Amino acid sequence: MDQVQAAEKIAELQTMVDMSGTVNMEVFYWWCTALMVIIHAGFLAYEMGASRLKNALASGVKNILAFAFIIPTFFFFGWWIYLAMYNGFVPDFEAAAAGLPWSSNMGPNLTDNASGIFWGAFVLFAATTASVFSGAVIERIRMSAFIVLAIILGSGVWILAASWGWHPDGWLTTVWGFHDFGAAGAVHMVAGFFALGVTINLGARIGRFSKSGKPLVIAGHSVPMSIIGLMLIIVGFFGFLGGCIIYTPGGQWTTIFGTPTTLSAISFNTLMAFSGGIIGSYVITRQPFWMMSGALAGIISAAPGMDLYYPPLAFLVGIIGGVAAPLADKYITAKFKIDDAVGAFGVHGVGGLVGIVMLGVFSGFPNVAEGAPAISLLGQIKSALVMAALGFVPGFGLSFILAKFNALRVPPKAEEAGLDLVEVPLAAYPESVPASISANNSSKVSTKTTPSSGLTL
Repeated sequence: MDQVQAAEKIAELQTMVDMSGTVNMEVFYWWCTALMVIIHAGFLAYEMGASRLKNALASGVKNILAFAFIIPTFFFFGWWIYLAMYNGFVPDFEAAAAGLPWSSNMGPNLTDNASGIFWGAFVLFAATTASVFSGAVIERIRMSAFIVLAIILGSGVWILAASWGWHPDGWLTTVWGFHDFGAAGAVHMVAGFFALGVTINLGARIGRFSKSGKPLVIAGHSVPMSIIGLMLIIVGFFGFLGGCIIYTPGGQWTTIFGTPTTLSAISFNTLMAFSGGIIGSYVITRQPFWMMSGALAGIISAAPGMDLYYPPLAFLVGIIGGVAAPLADKYITAKFKIDDAVGAFGVHGVGGLVGIVMLGVFSGFPNVAEGAPAISLLGQIKSALVMAALGFVPGFGLSFILAKFNALRVPPKAEEAGLDLVEVPLAAYPESVPASISANNSSKVSTKTTPSSGLTL
């Protein structure tokens, strides 16, 4: 073999190696996306179990429809927002051209192995924000209002937050040094605070508070279903966190900010935070529902620094998140009479807030972005405030408008009869429970309440 043939053979082998790395990248994110679908199977079971029997299917249908509407809307404008808006409210049209629906990147393209697979992962992140919000408003929101709000949150609000703070050139990172490996801000804080804004205008379920204002428990029809659903969400989170890491063929893994990391680091810290969250919530509540919700809060709380923390520190942060979530839920319920049916604000809003601030407490980590400041407590706090406002203001404002037009909440008679009866032509358990319940008797059957400990199911 002469030198020319050898060079051609080496070039051919290099092309094969490069394509193998590209295909492996696609495969990695394909399975991350598949695992993230399990998150939504978990939310489906979690929220159906947390609903009374008369509302079980309606709660599930909300999740299914949110998924269905967010996918096309994220295709038509959500991905463009992410690529365009990293500097604030002034779009970069050139950078965002690849995200236009008619771009060659947004369809079959043998020269682009990345756009579709990254878009798919981000769609699942978007659907997660809608599922977080969905649980807080079960049993009394109109289906149409929920779908409108879910589209705005999943294909507009959260992706703007991601462009600002979960983007290699996002202004929160380049100006304030913001760091958030696992999207605790863009996904969880934004969704949690959006849910808080909506629940304020939506109001509490009938029977949630006594005439004196004392919180009363409205128990879901299947706590075991909710606990299993929460465990499925945890399983799906391994795909979620895998989707937060950048696969670089031939090189080291990086975060979305370009900082080097390893999957081993994420494995250590995910599992340590998971266990810390369970322990923290167990100490406060002793409730299995909150133990599994605390596991989720623990992971969310450690998510911003999973690429940086030593595992015992992730365990400690997880404990703090597991303690903070149920306490926050208890406080807003008792103090402000807010009916967050599954504690979504406590787990996601407060869990995300704890995580972003705690990374600032353990500050001083360098920021790889050239010219950007190091991670700092002040930068993390200011960025957390932006995330909170970006979630709360649209959630409160849009739901306020819907409420003024009587388009937010179902009528009291429909709520008492059950949303399955008025919105879903199917019975959840037809063999053991009457397929329909009259409006006159439904409150006797389905709205029994007991003295509350201040913690919701």
